[in-house]
Amino acid sequence: MIAGAGPVARSGARAGVRAGVRPGKGDPEEPPLYAPEWLRLREDADAEARSPEPLGTLRAWPSGPPGTAGRTVVHDLGCGTGSMGRWLAPRLDGAQHWILHDRDPRLLRHAVASSPRRAADGSPVTVGTRRGDIARLTAHTLAGATLVTASALLDVLTREEVEALADACAGAECPALLTLTVAGRVEPDPADPLDAEIAEAFNAHQRRTGLLGPDATAAAREAFTERGATVRLYPSPWRLGPGRTALTEQWLRGWVGAAVEQRPELRDRAERYLRSRLAACAAGALRVTVHHTDLLALPRPTGGPA
Repeated sequence: MIAGAGPVARSGARAGVRAGVRPGKGDPEEPPLYAPEWLRLREDADAEARSPEPLGTLRAWPSGPPGTAGRTVVHDLGCGTGSMGRWLAPRLDGAQHWILHDRDPRLLRHAVASSPRRAADGSPVTVGTRRGDIARLTAHTLAGATLVTASALLDVLTREEVEALADACAGAECPALLTLTVAGRVEPDPADPLDAEIAEAFNAHQRRTGLLGPDATAAAREAFTERGATVRLYPSPWRLGPGRTALTEQWLRGWVGAAVEQRPELRDRAERYLRSRLAACAAGALRVTVHHTDLLALPRPTGGPA
């Protein structure tokens, strides 16, 4: 079990890598690390966690560059099963066209089939897809975009990939709403003496192989700001508890498992910890706040200050 990802196809995979975000090092057709079942399991918690505060700014943003026929054109990066579109499209007015990016054709099919068809005011919402690696995103890819969105993406990118994303958005002169980036802070209730040690080991695991993990929000804020954008941050915590027992159990197993993979000397104590936590979860006696951050980057208006 891998934290943030549910069951995976092979052991040793990095915790938290989203389906379709990052290709394997070998066969480009290698199966994704996220199962659709996990993405469905977390969707309600994601929807509840995302901050509604950026919506007012996005509703007031210009409808788009020439050639978009007044539609809002949204590129959803690493779309998975399409949960971001299901959350955001019905909260925005006006005609929208969503372009869903993922490398897994199965997830793209699911995302298209389950996409909303109407905006908040009843305007039509249409959907297209692009299969590929979003780490190779460029301003050309985003030509005509009104908005770039992603969910649980930044923390599975390298600093260079975050800078390339900021470059692409700056070149396309479009805002970016990047939600649910891990913040590196977890608050179980009741507390346990091992909580901090597990969290520290998990965060170290998130940073393996040069990925940003809990450093991603700071890196993205710096990258977008350097390119003239105004960046706003919003808390978006998961609140796990008796109403989300299945999600809490899956998350616990992955969180502890990744910590042990990073620090094998924790194994015996971590196994006892996990048994205790799972028992509390089953009894409805455990609550956990898993902190995330949403980031809204607004490009500098052409010919003017940010």
